[in-house]
Amino acid sequence: MMRIIHIIFINYLCLSIVGCSQRVTPAPVSSLSSGHTSLQQKIKIKGGSYIVKKGETLYAISFRANKDFRDLAKINGISKPYKIYPGQKLRLNALLNIKKKAHHLPEKPVLSTSYKQKNNNMSKKDLVQPKKAEYVEKQANNLSKTKNTQYAKKVVWQWPAKGKVIRRFSNKDNGFKGILIANKRNTSIKAASHGTVVYAGSALKGYGQLIIVKHNDDYLSAYAHNKRLLVMEKQEVKAGQLIAEMGSSDAKMTGLRFEIRYRGKSVNPVKYLP
Repeated sequence: MMRIIHIIFINYLCLSIVGCSQRVTPAPVSSLSSGHTSLQQKIKIKGGSYIVKKGETLYAISFRANKDFRDLAKINGISKPYKIYPGQKLRLNALLNIKKKAHHLPEKPVLSTSYKQKNNNMSKKDLVQPKKAEYVEKQANNLSKTKNTQYAKKVVWQWPAKGKVIRRFSNKDNGFKGILIANKRNTSIKAASHGTVVYAGSALKGYGQLIIVKHNDDYLSAYAHNKRLLVMEKQEVKAGQLIAEMGSSDAKMTGLRFEIRYRGKSVNPVKYLP
């Protein structure tokens, strides 16, 4: 009798263990969410300042901050060739400087009666001269802007890689700021236009093995998630030149993340590519 009870007890324990092992426990909400938002936060630089990390360049930082590299250089008093060093603190917004200057504005001078009378006696000719100078300067600035725009339009683009576009550009805050071209591992990545390599490395989180090419003062192009980089910083490249091999560095799948920046802002590459 005792033996039968012992056998029944053992069978009951076995059934209990099997039942527990088959029970499904809901996964935490955080593990079910997409990693896209957190990835975008890693890629973007937010805030009013940034501490330079090893391997980063001014071009790379301005790229992540969606800023024009010339603006960052001007704000921080950095001249050509725009050298920065690890640990250096960079201001990202000019507003910080404006606030400081506002606190130290000189008091408005009190004009004497004789000075006022002297200025009131100025002829119309004297008043016209500054306006003429201002007009000439304005015209010169407009002409300069026109030349810059014409020069920017001379960038001739071509597709950086063969493959299928599986992700497109989005203007949303957390949207994809480029296109994703999928193909096999080791597929050739080529320069989309003539330019100079201003960054080549893997210091930028979210981009993996990355190359940034400066085409002129207005346009940059970026090639991310490469398996292998075939060019170095400061190297001149021609349109169609092999610069990398397609991979999946810092990405879930094999493909090229391609971006174009115009004066620091992301633009839709499809509108520029043939």
